[in-house]
Amino acid sequence: MDVEKVFHMKGGLGETSYFNNSSIQKSVAEKMMGITMEAIEEMYVTLRPKSLGIADLGCSSGSNAMSYVKRIVGAVQNTAKKFEQPAPNEIRVCLNDLPTNDFNTIFQALPDLYEELNKTIRSNIFIGAFPGSFFGRLFPENSLHFVYSFNCLHWLSRVPPGLYDERGTSLNKKSVYISKNSPPQVCKAYAKQFKEDFSVFLKSRSRELVHGGRMVLVFTVRNGADFYSKDNTFLWELLYQSLRALVSKGIIEEEKLESFDVHYYRASKEEIEDVVKEEGSFKLEYLEMFEKEMNLTSNVPVLAKAVRAVQEPMVSHHFGEAVMDSLYDEYGRLLELKTAKQDICKPIKSRHVIKKAHQ
Repeated sequence: MDVEKVFHMKGGLGETSYFNNSSIQKSVAEKMMGITMEAIEEMYVTLRPKSLGIADLGCSSGSNAMSYVKRIVGAVQNTAKKFEQPAPNEIRVCLNDLPTNDFNTIFQALPDLYEELNKTIRSNIFIGAFPGSFFGRLFPENSLHFVYSFNCLHWLSRVPPGLYDERGTSLNKKSVYISKNSPPQVCKAYAKQFKEDFSVFLKSRSRELVHGGRMVLVFTVRNGADFYSKDNTFLWELLYQSLRALVSKGIIEEEKLESFDVHYYRASKEEIEDVVKEEGSFKLEYLEMFEKEMNLTSNVPVLAKAVRAVQEPMVSHHFGEAVMDSLYDEYGRLLELKTAKQDICKPIKSRHVIKKAHQ
Protein backbone atom coordinates (compact mmCIF):
# COMPACT_ATOMS: atom_id res chain seq x y z
CA MET A 1 0.00 0.00 0.00
CA ASP A 2 1.30 3.42 -0.96
CA VAL A 3 0.33 5.24 2.23
CA GLU A 4 0.54 8.74 0.77
CA LYS A 5 -1.81 7.84 -2.09
CA VAL A 6 -4.27 5.70 -0.14
CA PHE A 7 -4.48 6.55 3.55
CA HIS A 8 -6.94 9.04 5.03
CA MET A 9 -9.73 9.22 7.56
CA LYS A 10 -13.17 8.52 6.10
CA GLY A 11 -14.30 11.71 4.38
CA GLY A 12 -17.65 13.36 3.81
CA LEU A 13 -20.46 14.01 6.25
CA GLY A 14 -22.07 10.56 6.32
CA GLU A 15 -23.00 8.45 9.31
CA THR A 16 -19.65 6.62 9.32
CA SER A 17 -17.50 9.64 8.39
CA TYR A 18 -14.64 10.91 10.52
CA PHE A 19 -16.43 14.26 10.69
CA ASN A 20 -19.24 12.66 12.66
CA ASN A 21 -17.13 10.17 14.61
CA SER A 22 -14.14 12.04 16.01
CA SER A 23 -15.41 13.02 19.45
CA ILE A 24 -12.88 10.73 21.16
CA GLN A 25 -9.98 12.48 19.42
CA LYS A 26 -11.47 15.85 20.34
CA SER A 27 -11.71 14.92 24.02
CA VAL A 28 -8.02 13.96 24.02
CA ALA A 29 -7.04 17.24 22.37
CA GLU A 30 -9.19 19.20 24.83
CA LYS A 31 -7.22 17.67 27.66
CA MET A 32 -4.07 19.02 26.01
CA MET A 33 -5.31 22.56 25.51
CA GLY A 34 -3.96 23.89 28.81
CA ILE A 35 -0.41 22.86 27.93
CA THR A 36 -0.92 24.03 24.35
CA MET A 37 -1.96 27.49 25.53
CA GLU A 38 1.10 27.69 27.79
CA ALA A 39 3.40 26.77 24.89
CA ILE A 40 1.81 29.44 22.68
CA GLU A 41 2.22 32.03 25.41
CA GLU A 42 5.89 31.19 25.95
CA MET A 43 6.57 31.25 22.23
CA TYR A 44 4.81 34.54 21.58
CA VAL A 45 6.28 36.44 24.52
CA THR A 46 9.78 35.32 23.48
CA LEU A 47 9.56 35.82 19.71
CA ARG A 48 6.92 38.56 19.21
CA PRO A 49 6.53 37.82 15.48
CA LYS A 50 4.70 40.30 13.27
CA SER A 51 3.78 37.50 10.88
CA LEU A 52 3.00 34.36 12.86
CA GLY A 53 3.18 30.93 11.20
CA ILE A 54 1.18 28.03 12.68
CA ALA A 55 0.84 24.48 11.32
CA ASP A 56 -1.59 21.68 12.17
CA LEU A 57 0.04 18.43 11.06
CA GLY A 58 -2.52 15.71 10.43
CA CYS A 59 -5.57 17.98 10.45
CA SER A 60 -7.88 15.32 8.96
CA SER A 61 -11.39 16.24 7.79
CA GLY A 62 -13.36 16.54 11.01
CA SER A 63 -14.75 19.58 12.77
CA ASN A 64 -11.86 19.36 15.23
CA ALA A 65 -9.48 21.16 12.86
CA MET A 66 -11.58 24.33 12.87
CA SER A 67 -12.03 24.13 16.63
CA TYR A 68 -8.26 23.95 17.16
CA VAL A 69 -7.64 26.90 14.85
CA LYS A 70 -10.15 29.00 16.72
CA ARG A 71 -8.69 28.14 20.12
CA ILE A 72 -5.07 28.67 19.09
CA VAL A 73 -5.63 31.94 17.24
CA GLY A 74 -7.62 33.16 20.23
CA ALA A 75 -4.75 32.21 22.55
CA VAL A 76 -2.34 34.35 20.52
CA GLN A 77 -4.62 37.37 20.84
CA ASN A 78 -5.14 36.79 24.56
CA THR A 79 -1.39 36.49 25.13
CA ALA A 80 -0.73 39.78 23.34
CA LYS A 81 -3.37 41.47 25.45
CA LYS A 82 -2.18 39.88 28.71
CA PHE A 83 1.40 41.09 28.25
CA GLU A 84 0.39 44.39 26.65
CA GLN A 85 2.14 43.54 23.41
CA PRO A 86 0.88 44.25 19.90
CA ALA A 87 -0.91 41.36 18.24
CA PRO A 88 0.76 40.01 15.08
CA ASN A 89 -0.15 41.82 11.89
CA GLU A 90 -1.03 38.49 10.32
CA ILE A 91 -1.49 34.89 11.34
CA ARG A 92 -0.83 32.13 8.78
CA VAL A 93 -2.47 28.80 9.58
CA CYS A 94 -1.25 25.83 7.55
CA LEU A 95 -3.50 22.77 7.59
CA ASN A 96 -1.61 19.64 6.59
CA ASP A 97 -2.61 16.08 5.85
CA LEU A 98 -2.01 13.52 3.13
CA PRO A 99 -3.21 14.40 -0.40
CA THR A 100 -6.08 11.91 -0.10
CA ASN A 101 -7.56 13.79 2.88
CA ASP A 102 -11.02 15.31 2.41
CA PHE A 103 -9.92 18.95 2.53
CA ASN A 104 -13.19 20.04 0.89
CA THR A 105 -15.10 19.39 4.11
CA ILE A 106 -12.71 21.76 5.87
CA PHE A 107 -12.92 24.38 3.14
CA GLN A 108 -16.71 24.43 3.39
CA ALA A 109 -16.40 25.42 7.05
CA LEU A 110 -13.92 28.26 6.43
CA PRO A 111 -16.38 31.10 5.64
CA ASP A 112 -18.14 30.64 8.98
CA LEU A 113 -14.81 30.41 10.79
CA TYR A 114 -13.48 33.59 9.17
CA GLU A 115 -16.70 35.40 10.07
CA GLU A 116 -16.41 34.31 13.69
CA LEU A 117 -12.71 35.14 13.99
CA ASN A 118 -13.09 38.57 12.42
CA LYS A 119 -15.49 39.58 15.20
CA THR A 120 -12.76 39.38 17.84
CA ILE A 121 -9.38 39.01 16.11
CA ARG A 122 -7.55 42.09 14.90
CA SER A 123 -4.84 40.27 12.97
CA ASN A 124 -5.29 39.28 9.34
CA ILE A 125 -5.94 35.53 9.23
CA PHE A 126 -4.81 33.37 6.30
CA ILE A 127 -5.75 29.68 6.33
CA GLY A 128 -4.50 27.29 3.67
CA ALA A 129 -4.06 23.58 2.98
CA PHE A 130 -0.66 21.96 2.51
CA PRO A 131 -1.16 18.36 1.36
CA GLY A 132 1.74 15.97 1.76
CA SER A 133 3.44 13.62 4.20
CA PHE A 134 4.83 15.22 7.34
CA PHE A 135 7.63 12.67 7.12
CA GLY A 136 9.51 15.16 4.99
CA ARG A 137 9.64 18.89 4.25
CA LEU A 138 6.34 20.75 3.84
CA PHE A 139 7.08 24.45 4.43
CA PRO A 140 9.81 27.02 3.66
CA GLU A 141 12.71 27.39 6.05
CA ASN A 142 12.10 29.47 9.18
CA SER A 143 8.47 30.07 8.26
CA LEU A 144 6.75 28.58 11.32
CA HIS A 145 6.60 29.60 14.96
CA PHE A 146 4.22 27.00 16.36
CA VAL A 147 3.42 23.44 15.25
CA TYR A 148 0.90 21.05 16.73
CA SER A 149 -0.02 17.48 15.89
CA PHE A 150 -2.74 15.68 17.83
CA ASN A 151 -3.24 11.90 17.58
CA CYS A 152 -1.25 11.42 14.35
CA LEU A 153 2.31 10.33 15.00
CA HIS A 154 1.41 6.72 15.71
CA TRP A 155 0.93 6.38 11.93
CA LEU A 156 4.03 5.31 10.01
CA SER A 157 5.15 6.40 6.56
CA ARG A 158 4.81 2.81 5.31
CA VAL A 159 4.21 -0.76 6.38
CA PRO A 160 7.64 -1.83 7.71
CA PRO A 161 9.49 -3.82 5.02
CA GLY A 162 10.92 -6.05 7.75
CA LEU A 163 7.55 -7.80 8.07
CA TYR A 164 8.41 -9.94 5.04
CA ASP A 165 11.21 -12.40 4.34
CA GLU A 166 13.45 -12.36 1.25
CA ARG A 167 10.78 -14.21 -0.74
CA GLY A 168 8.13 -11.65 0.17
CA THR A 169 6.34 -14.01 2.55
CA SER A 170 4.71 -12.42 5.58
CA LEU A 171 6.28 -13.10 8.97
CA ASN A 172 3.10 -11.91 10.66
CA LYS A 173 0.39 -14.08 9.10
CA LYS A 174 -1.75 -14.37 12.22
CA SER A 175 -1.92 -10.63 12.87
CA VAL A 176 -2.44 -7.32 11.11
CA TYR A 177 -0.26 -5.53 13.69
CA ILE A 178 1.77 -6.66 16.68
CA SER A 179 0.03 -9.37 18.69
CA LYS A 180 0.92 -12.27 20.97
CA ASN A 181 1.34 -14.33 17.77
CA SER A 182 3.95 -11.97 16.30
CA PRO A 183 7.60 -13.10 16.33
CA PRO A 184 10.20 -10.72 17.84
CA GLN A 185 11.45 -9.60 14.41
CA VAL A 186 8.02 -8.13 13.67
CA CYS A 187 8.21 -5.97 16.80
CA LYS A 188 11.73 -4.90 15.85
CA ALA A 189 10.61 -3.99 12.33
CA TYR A 190 7.86 -1.72 13.63
CA ALA A 191 10.17 -0.10 16.19
CA LYS A 192 12.82 0.52 13.53
CA GLN A 193 10.32 2.12 11.15
CA PHE A 194 9.04 4.42 13.89
CA LYS A 195 12.56 5.53 14.75
CA GLU A 196 13.34 6.30 11.10
CA ASP A 197 10.08 8.16 10.56
CA PHE A 198 10.13 10.23 13.72
CA SER A 199 13.76 11.22 13.10
CA VAL A 200 12.82 12.49 9.63
CA PHE A 201 9.82 14.31 11.12
CA LEU A 202 12.00 16.15 13.63
CA LYS A 203 14.71 16.94 11.10
CA SER A 204 12.13 18.39 8.69
CA ARG A 205 10.45 20.52 11.37
CA SER A 206 13.82 21.83 12.56
CA ARG A 207 14.31 23.43 9.13
CA GLU A 208 10.82 24.93 9.06
CA LEU A 209 10.56 26.29 12.61
CA VAL A 210 12.31 29.50 13.59
CA HIS A 211 14.82 29.40 16.43
CA GLY A 212 12.77 29.26 19.63
CA GLY A 213 9.63 27.95 17.94
CA ARG A 214 7.50 25.41 19.75
CA MET A 215 5.85 22.10 18.95
CA VAL A 216 3.09 20.36 20.87
CA LEU A 217 2.91 16.70 19.86
CA VAL A 218 0.27 14.38 21.26
CA PHE A 219 1.08 10.68 20.90
CA THR A 220 -0.87 7.55 21.59
CA VAL A 221 1.77 5.44 23.31
CA ARG A 222 1.98 2.06 24.97
CA ASN A 223 2.52 1.62 28.68
CA GLY A 224 6.11 0.49 29.06
CA ALA A 225 8.45 -1.66 27.01
CA ASP A 226 6.11 -4.63 26.49
CA PHE A 227 5.21 -4.83 22.79
CA TYR A 228 2.42 -7.29 23.54
CA SER A 229 0.54 -5.27 26.17
CA LYS A 230 -3.21 -5.14 25.62
CA ASP A 231 -3.28 -1.34 25.42
CA ASN A 232 -1.00 -1.67 22.38
CA THR A 233 -2.72 -4.54 20.58
CA PHE A 234 -6.39 -4.62 21.60
CA LEU A 235 -8.17 -2.72 18.81
CA TRP A 236 -6.05 -4.27 16.06
CA GLU A 237 -6.55 -7.78 17.42
CA LEU A 238 -10.29 -7.14 17.20
CA LEU A 239 -9.85 -6.15 13.56
CA TYR A 240 -7.92 -9.35 12.84
CA GLN A 241 -10.57 -11.46 14.58
CA SER A 242 -13.30 -9.70 12.60
CA LEU A 243 -11.47 -10.33 9.33
CA ARG A 244 -10.86 -13.93 10.34
CA ALA A 245 -14.60 -14.35 10.90
CA LEU A 246 -15.23 -13.14 7.33
CA VAL A 247 -12.65 -15.63 6.04
CA SER A 248 -14.47 -18.46 7.82
CA LYS A 249 -17.70 -17.37 6.12
CA GLY A 250 -16.03 -17.31 2.71
CA ILE A 251 -16.53 -13.55 2.33
CA ILE A 252 -12.83 -12.75 1.98
CA GLU A 253 -9.87 -14.92 0.98
CA GLU A 254 -7.29 -16.28 3.40
CA GLU A 255 -4.47 -14.97 1.20
CA LYS A 256 -5.92 -11.47 1.34
CA LEU A 257 -5.88 -11.53 5.12
CA GLU A 258 -2.34 -12.91 5.33
CA SER A 259 -1.04 -10.10 3.11
CA PHE A 260 -2.60 -7.26 5.12
CA ASP A 261 -0.57 -5.28 7.67
CA VAL A 262 -1.10 -1.80 9.09
CA HIS A 263 1.31 1.15 9.13
CA TYR A 264 0.77 1.91 12.81
CA TYR A 265 2.98 1.82 15.88
CA ARG A 266 2.51 2.77 19.50
CA ALA A 267 5.94 3.78 20.68
CA SER A 268 6.88 3.82 24.34
CA LYS A 269 7.66 7.06 26.14
CA GLU A 270 11.31 6.02 26.26
CA GLU A 271 11.48 5.40 22.50
CA ILE A 272 10.16 8.90 21.82
CA GLU A 273 12.61 10.49 24.25
CA ASP A 274 15.51 8.56 22.73
CA VAL A 275 14.72 9.72 19.18
CA VAL A 276 14.43 13.35 20.31
CA LYS A 277 17.83 13.14 22.00
CA GLU A 278 19.53 11.28 19.15
CA GLU A 279 18.17 13.51 16.38
CA GLY A 280 19.34 16.55 18.34
CA SER A 281 17.35 19.40 16.78
CA PHE A 282 14.89 19.73 19.65
CA LYS A 283 14.83 19.78 23.41
CA LEU A 284 12.09 18.10 25.40
CA GLU A 285 10.75 20.86 27.64
CA TYR A 286 7.73 19.12 29.09
CA LEU A 287 6.35 15.61 29.12
CA GLU A 288 3.08 14.34 30.56
CA MET A 289 1.50 10.91 30.57
CA PHE A 290 -2.23 10.54 31.09
CA GLU A 291 -4.95 7.98 30.62
CA LYS A 292 -7.94 8.61 28.40
CA GLU A 293 -10.71 6.74 30.12
CA MET A 294 -13.94 5.62 28.51
CA ASN A 295 -16.96 3.98 30.05
CA LEU A 296 -17.10 1.27 27.42
CA THR A 297 -20.30 -0.22 28.79
CA SER A 298 -22.24 2.76 27.47
CA ASN A 299 -19.87 3.78 24.66
CA VAL A 300 -19.34 0.64 22.59
CA PRO A 301 -21.24 2.06 19.56
CA VAL A 302 -19.29 5.33 19.80
CA LEU A 303 -15.94 3.55 19.87
CA ALA A 304 -16.92 1.12 17.11
CA LYS A 305 -17.91 3.98 14.80
CA ALA A 306 -14.77 5.94 15.67
CA VAL A 307 -12.59 2.94 14.84
CA ARG A 308 -14.39 2.43 11.53
CA ALA A 309 -13.96 6.09 10.55
CA VAL A 310 -10.20 5.71 11.02
CA GLN A 311 -9.62 2.21 9.66
CA GLU A 312 -12.10 1.86 6.82
CA PRO A 313 -10.27 3.64 3.97
CA MET A 314 -7.12 1.51 4.27
CA VAL A 315 -9.06 -1.69 4.99
CA SER A 316 -11.45 -1.16 2.08
CA HIS A 317 -8.52 -0.45 -0.25
CA HIS A 318 -7.21 -3.96 0.46
CA PHE A 319 -10.41 -5.98 0.90
CA GLY A 320 -12.96 -3.97 -1.09
CA GLU A 321 -15.78 -1.63 -0.14
CA ALA A 322 -18.44 -4.34 -0.41
CA VAL A 323 -17.39 -6.13 2.79
CA MET A 324 -17.13 -3.08 5.07
CA ASP A 325 -20.60 -3.24 6.62
CA SER A 326 -20.24 -6.95 7.38
CA LEU A 327 -16.75 -6.42 8.76
CA TYR A 328 -17.61 -3.61 11.14
CA ASP A 329 -20.85 -5.24 12.23
CA GLU A 330 -18.66 -8.13 13.33
CA TYR A 331 -16.18 -5.71 14.91
CA GLY A 332 -18.94 -4.05 16.94
CA ARG A 333 -20.26 -7.45 18.02
CA LEU A 334 -16.82 -8.56 19.23
CA LEU A 335 -16.20 -5.26 20.99
CA GLU A 336 -19.49 -5.57 22.83
CA LEU A 337 -18.69 -9.17 23.76
CA LYS A 338 -15.25 -8.24 25.10
CA THR A 339 -16.79 -5.39 27.08
CA ALA A 340 -19.43 -7.65 28.62
CA LYS A 341 -16.71 -10.09 29.69
CA GLN A 342 -14.48 -7.22 30.82
CA ASP A 343 -11.86 -8.75 28.53
CA ILE A 344 -10.63 -5.36 27.50
CA CYS A 345 -7.74 -3.05 28.14
CA LYS A 346 -9.44 -1.32 30.98
CA PRO A 347 -9.92 1.39 30.27
CA ILE A 348 -8.85 1.92 26.66
CA LYS A 349 -5.70 3.92 27.35
CA SER A 350 -4.17 6.68 25.32
CA ARG A 351 -0.99 8.06 26.76
CA HIS A 352 0.49 11.15 25.26
CA VAL A 353 3.83 12.93 25.12
CA ILE A 354 3.50 16.66 24.69
CA LYS A 355 5.39 19.87 24.10
CA LYS A 356 8.79 20.11 22.52
CA ALA A 357 10.87 23.24 22.20
CA HIS A 358 13.33 24.14 19.47
CA GLN A 359 16.88 24.62 20.69
